[in-house]
Amino acid sequence: MKTVAKKLYEAMFLVDSNLAGSDWDGVLATIKNILERAQVEIVSLRKWGDRRLAYEINHKSKGTYILCYFRADGYRIQDIERNVRLSERIMRVLILNAENRIIEDIEKDTPDVQAGKHKDEVEQNTEEQPQTTDATLSAEAATEAASPLRSTSIEEKQEEAELADENTEDK
Repeated sequence: MKTVAKKLYEAMFLVDSNLAGSDWDGVLATIKNILERAQVEIVSLRKWGDRRLAYEINHKSKGTYILCYFRADGYRIQDIERNVRLSERIMRVLILNAENRIIEDIEKDTPDVQAGKHKDEVEQNTEEQPQTTDATLSAEAATEAASPLRSTSIEEKQEEAELADENTEDK
């Protein structure tokens, strides 16, 4: 008998956001159970993010995506898809061949993690910036007033226009 090497697959599971929020461990257990029944080796399993759905699925408008990488024999994919269709907890699944993926792509942060890191960086940068005070603002205003290249206010422009009109009327 010939042994077939297990291939790497990428699966994106879609579950109801309310269910994922209230019973996250149960949702993960359901996915792991389906994959273990198909005798796959799970490489990575994590939350990808919450999104508003383009159209309602099972009367749900929001969903939580769960990204999973696993190694399996090709003929086991049909079993996984069938078990997902029979599951009441999982709304959809998409399974793709991921043999060409490199480890860095598999370990890369998901969009939710990236957004969290970006938010932390922004908060950290705002904490590091010096706070402007009224004294600082008044010093800047005095510098602008002394500058020959200062910008003119609307009232000053209107006065200049009125003077120009008076000068043209006198001629």
